[in-house]
Amino acid sequence: MTEIQKQENKELSSRRIGVEHLIGRIKIFKVASDIFRLAHNKYNRVIMSVCGLLRFRMNQVLLLGLNS
Repeated sequence: MTEIQKQENKELSSRRIGVEHLIGRIKIFKVASDIFRLAHNKYNRVIMSVCGLLRFRMNQVLLLGLNS
């Protein structure tokens, strides 16, 4: 691989690991990793609520880190 390809691969890996960590956090709630047991028409609302809670938590941690 050329140096340019290595650098592009490193940048892609950095973005990918962040996404993989977020997916792991969503799976903690068992919504995305288990069989969804509620009515199928409620799945979108539930998964979006979980994502909203995670976003809220991440913003909270970020703000607390900036204030320290």
